[in-house]
Amino acid sequence: MCKLVGTFVLLLLLSLDSRDCSASSQDDKITLNSVQHWAVKLGSELSSFGEVITRKKRVQESFKSAQIESRDGEKLVQSMADDIRAMMELKVSAVKRIVEAAENMAFDKQSEPVPEDYQFYNSKEMDEPYDEVSITTTAEPDFNLENWIVRPPTKSAHLQLNAHFYNIPVNTNFSSVHVPTNVYAWADDVIKGIHWSEGLDTHFINNYQSDPTLSWQYFGSSTGFMRHYPAMKWRADPVDIYDCRTRAWYMEAAASPKDVVILVDRSGSMTGQRRDIAKHVVTNILDTLGNNDFVNVMTFADTVEEIVPCFEDSLVQATMGNLRELKLGLDNFETMEIANFSAALTRAFELLEIYRNNSGGANCNQAIMLVTDGVPYNYKELFEKYNWKYDTPVRVFTYLIGREVKVADVREVKWMACANRGFYVHLSTLAEVRERVLEHVNVLARPLVLQRETHPVVWTPVYANVTDPKVADYLWEQRERAEQKERFMSQRRDKTHFNSETEQNRRWKITQMKQGQYSELGNSQYQLMTSVSMPVYDLRHNESVEENGQKEMRIARLLGVAGTDVALSEIQALMTPYKIGVNGYAFIVTNNGYILIHPDLRPVYQQILKPSYNSVDMIEVELFDDDRGPRNFSKELTALRQEIIDQRTGNKIMNVKYHMDDMKRASRAKKHYFWTGISESPFTLVVAIPENYGRHRITPPPNDDIHRLSLTFKNISAQQFLLDKWSVHPDWLYCRHYERSFSSPEEELSYFLERVARPGWRWPAKPRPPEHHKNKGHERHNGTSDGRERTKASNSTPRNEYYCDHGLMQALVYDAINTAWFNKSITESASNETALKFIERFGYIVAFMATHSGLTRWQTHPPREHENSSDTRFEFGKQWPRAIDEVWYRRAVEQHYVDPLSYVYSVEMNTEKVPLNVSAAVVTAAHAVFHGDGHRKAPAAVVGYQFQHDRLAEWFFNITATCENNKGCCASNAWDCFLVDSNGWIIVSEDGNHTGLFFGKIRPDIMTRLVEDEVYKTIHVVDYQAVCFREKKTTNPAGTLLTPLENVRLVLAWFLATSVWLYNTITVGLAQGSVYTFDDENVTPTVAYQNYENDEETDDPFLTKPPTARIERDFEKLVLINRTRPTPCDREMYLYQLDYSNLNEKLNKPLKECDRPFYVQLVNFTNMLLVVVDANCPKEEGSVFSVEPTEVLYNETLPCLKHIHPLYRKQPVSCIRSHPEESNIDMCGRASIPGRNMFWIPLAVVFIYTYL
Repeated sequence: MCKLVGTFVLLLLLSLDSRDCSASSQDDKITLNSVQHWAVKLGSELSSFGEVITRKKRVQESFKSAQIESRDGEKLVQSMADDIRAMMELKVSAVKRIVEAAENMAFDKQSEPVPEDYQFYNSKEMDEPYDEVSITTTAEPDFNLENWIVRPPTKSAHLQLNAHFYNIPVNTNFSSVHVPTNVYAWADDVIKGIHWSEGLDTHFINNYQSDPTLSWQYFGSSTGFMRHYPAMKWRADPVDIYDCRTRAWYMEAAASPKDVVILVDRSGSMTGQRRDIAKHVVTNILDTLGNNDFVNVMTFADTVEEIVPCFEDSLVQATMGNLRELKLGLDNFETMEIANFSAALTRAFELLEIYRNNSGGANCNQAIMLVTDGVPYNYKELFEKYNWKYDTPVRVFTYLIGREVKVADVREVKWMACANRGFYVHLSTLAEVRERVLEHVNVLARPLVLQRETHPVVWTPVYANVTDPKVADYLWEQRERAEQKERFMSQRRDKTHFNSETEQNRRWKITQMKQGQYSELGNSQYQLMTSVSMPVYDLRHNESVEENGQKEMRIARLLGVAGTDVALSEIQALMTPYKIGVNGYAFIVTNNGYILIHPDLRPVYQQILKPSYNSVDMIEVELFDDDRGPRNFSKELTALRQEIIDQRTGNKIMNVKYHMDDMKRASRAKKHYFWTGISESPFTLVVAIPENYGRHRITPPPNDDIHRLSLTFKNISAQQFLLDKWSVHPDWLYCRHYERSFSSPEEELSYFLERVARPGWRWPAKPRPPEHHKNKGHERHNGTSDGRERTKASNSTPRNEYYCDHGLMQALVYDAINTAWFNKSITESASNETALKFIERFGYIVAFMATHSGLTRWQTHPPREHENSSDTRFEFGKQWPRAIDEVWYRRAVEQHYVDPLSYVYSVEMNTEKVPLNVSAAVVTAAHAVFHGDGHRKAPAAVVGYQFQHDRLAEWFFNITATCENNKGCCASNAWDCFLVDSNGWIIVSEDGNHTGLFFGKIRPDIMTRLVEDEVYKTIHVVDYQAVCFREKKTTNPAGTLLTPLENVRLVLAWFLATSVWLYNTITVGLAQGSVYTFDDENVTPTVAYQNYENDEETDDPFLTKPPTARIERDFEKLVLINRTRPTPCDREMYLYQLDYSNLNEKLNKPLKECDRPFYVQLVNFTNMLLVVVDANCPKEEGSVFSVEPTEVLYNETLPCLKHIHPLYRKQPVSCIRSHPEESNIDMCGRASIPGRNMFWIPLAVVFIYTYL
């Protein structure tokens, strides 16, 4: 009997093992009819639930009186351009008044002596709000008592937070002065400038009163100080490195665009400190260049070589990316051989001549910057051949380096500069480099100053309001240092565990996630802006100075640059996004093709500015759908780009692809582009409108004006229709008050709705610049009383204390009145018991509605007032207040043209960087409501609801638990069932941990088949704004000369390092021999380890194991991080979108055992697919689908690739590069700071100790 039972069990097991891939027995098999039934039932019930919860029909009826208006793209873009131009004219007018006043004040007062007790408001020493003691951020240099000069203290003032100035404490009654760290405030020319420029306060204040939208106003002096209004406390962390003369608004206004070739001597004598000074000189020269300049750096000894090899025989545009590449290249050149000056100068002149003849590069000023420690003679024959016969088109600037230089070297190097309209500088220390290098800016400005009539108006590219954009590299380095410190402390606490393979893998994954992070939310600490600036001239004809006590020379002096900032948010408000509509947008392109404003401009990465954030090209954000590879731009696209850059007016329809949801979703569309130039600026405005639903827009009926509201409702404000649970788009300009601050956009709007209802309300007119400032240029100062009176003129234009967009306000009030019923709770609106059962079944629900005017309403069940005070659930409108710009709004409108009855369902994505808490996850469903008048329709609103994810999962499995035989349904282990959205993200799975993951990651074999069957189509997206990480080289021995002294230094350094290593080894060994605790308030480890596996050998879990030989050997390798440098790169990703064409034919396919072990059906009235997979079939081996971005690998670095394939740019209109009177100016050189030869002894000692 036992044998029979054993035989039976064996046969049973064999029968189970011998199942083929279809695995499911005939009794457990699910039919296609069952899956279709599930999809229909689930979709129908969800749709019915949505109708009840969202009250969609009533929302549609609310807009029945609205009108449908055709959207004329040409008129729209022209109207926006006119508004932006008018705003820009206001800013230019304000700057012109500052320029005019500064020139006249300087003419009258700059020679006046400064009183000994003179005080000024020093921005660095301003009092903090409510502080009693002034705090100086940058200490004054130490002086010997015999040289000590007592200076008057800084003026003190009370500062208050001001919302208009980004909640910075300011005082709008006066300006304050910022003086760079490397500039002495009480130097004669500096303090005189601070003194006479104090009179600009009146003009700053008048400008601000006449145009309350004005941001910071400033005058940057050529001596280094900057007077800015309003006064504020200058914050610098950790040090103040700001110098206004290296900012784009100063550099581009101070001189016309320039082509620059920098020649660096790399002969054998350029070692040690000389090499360091030379590198510092080049770096500072590069810092004075902008996007309209072109440059290259060459080193020369016996041969001439470009510092970046791929830039050979060319000039490159001085973008942040190219300048960064040149600076990095400076670390790689070696000093050797003898300098061939003839070859270097010839190479530079010939290169500049090519660009001059071809009108390439900047096509204006040209200059050679020669950095050397001496020349054999002056090479006069080369200058005669290449420069003088062309009327000296190339200026030559020479930088002689070294403390001990020959008199002959000084004479010859200075002659080279003076004979070629340049400037000579002698440099012996690093500290004086910045100030001396900036001399070339004043020389290039001479033609501007001499002509005096024209003041070019300069608009800068986009930039962030940080003291110095180069600080990004410093911030990244600080972050890596903090990480290195944490790793060292963790290793010291538990060495064995830290060095274990498990822990190293964990840390590697964290590093990979950090470097792959794409989320750029929460970066509001950066304010993006542009600036408008103009040069300020010294109007004195006969001004002269004394140089080195030798002789007087006439000069043409640039006083400085005046300007004002324009926040990009202010320009964006004038783009009236409500007129463009959902999935449409406007953007602005500069003359270089770079983006000034664009919704997809992403300048920040992990709270740090990207290395090339201000040189993102238009075709790097407008992704045209032409299936080309990365950077293989079509001729059609480049032709469109050129038309836009040339500021022509036109329009074109293009197929595009775009991403959403933090680059995790993508879509295709056809968009209509309209563009026109913004006159008197380098900018072009472009509007992109969806081709189908973008043709029309909703507008209130003409007889439904806000003013009629008070009559109809007996002086009741529209605020009565916005009582609870509502929000408005935070970035849109409804009404703005310039003299009051509000805690939220809703509070500000409520204030204006009350004012509109009062008698006597008038819509404010748009401000315009005063007529007398529309003239071009300035009259030459003639010293008459009429000229001086201009400084006393103040603007009499009445000040508008507020501004409102009449059209947007009217649309909002119309929406508010007609949707006021939405304030009723969901249960009150339920029409029958079935609806109430739905509501009770789903528990916590949020119903929401967002309209085209930016109004968002929401209701909850149960109501929040009945909820426990400890409940932490969010307010919907506070989390998603941006209406038509929210992802669910955009996707719902797109879905309308797929199925007008369907809802778009989604859950938050589950990524390694931001894991999803599935137990608290919510499902969002959205549906677009369109309004039509017969043959035209437009999106009026989007309705939707949110509910708990576990309720949807429960509902789904209840439905799929029933099939023909009631055995092989989704509830069994034989089948895996999923709900997957239209982009391939899992909404529901039997395994809750799959929620929010990409389906191709869980079942790559099934996703492969769906892509092959064209159920999903692949969308190839390239991110041209990505950041990658390159290993940072921390040492460079090229600059060290192996002298006998150096060999002694190396021996001593080895001995010191060995001693430190021995001491640390003994200390660590003793520390590991006993139990210890480590307290350091400054170090917080990422993970505290209490115990770990395989710890049986010790009774004390806190004792570390004896280190193995391998661990000792790999100690440094494991604890040290790889220092990296964020570098611009391209990343590509493959995203997926459901293809609805012939979808039923693709889906209605039978199960074919393990050849096709799945069913797929579209869930009715949704964007979801029901995927049923035979779990008994083994997963096919294959590559895992990934939607994560990967770096695009080119044969060249990205700057080199861009240089090899240049794109069209439009050269600036203004170019003033010469003036006949410049030949009368003889001042062309300046020596180093005088020193004494006796200083070499202590300096040598300090040098040795520094290296040791």
